[in-house]
Amino acid sequence: MDLSKYNQMRHFNATAEPQGNIKKAKGELIFVVQKHAASHLHYDFRLEIGGVLKSWAIPKGPSMNPEKKRLAILVEDHPYDYKDFEGTIPEGNYGAGTVIVWDQGTYTSINNRNDVTSQLESDFAKGHLSIILKGKKLKGEFDLLKFKTKEESSWLLIKQKDQYATEDDILKSTKSVISNLTLEEMAQQVNEKIKR
Repeated sequence: MDLSKYNQMRHFNATAEPQGNIKKAKGELIFVVQKHAASHLHYDFRLEIGGVLKSWAIPKGPSMNPEKKRLAILVEDHPYDYKDFEGTIPEGNYGAGTVIVWDQGTYTSINNRNDVTSQLESDFAKGHLSIILKGKKLKGEFDLLKFKTKEESSWLLIKQKDQYATEDDILKSTKSVISNLTLEEMAQQVNEKIKR
């Protein structure tokens, strides 16, 4: 678990993103999904493991439909404090664009043993995480599976069939669970502050 890549890719005098420090939740492990209008709209799915947020970019966004497997591209670890980040990353910076916290909550491993963190670290290394999400939008059992190819960064996020599974499009819920703003409203709010 290393935040050096995250720190190298950012200029903290130009972006409001938090600097990378390893930190852990005091209670249950957290997850967050950030909707990010960068060069391409995508959703960043993040799981707290070992004091960092392991992060995957999901181009089509998560789904509550077990039939819809979603490509998830593993990206650099993010710091724990990134869980609350909303705002606009200025042009010229890595990931330039607007970010909202689309969902957040806690999670655990389905294969829960005595030491959950060790279990998750082991499952991540093996390329198969079976987790239970307790979010405001995403709930229930999911699998994250790494492709068995040379491309190390390609994973799949798959909803399991359980009481929360549905064919309804969860992405129609467009507002932040923190600010209650859409991406467009967040961008407008940031622009208005800059003009003042």
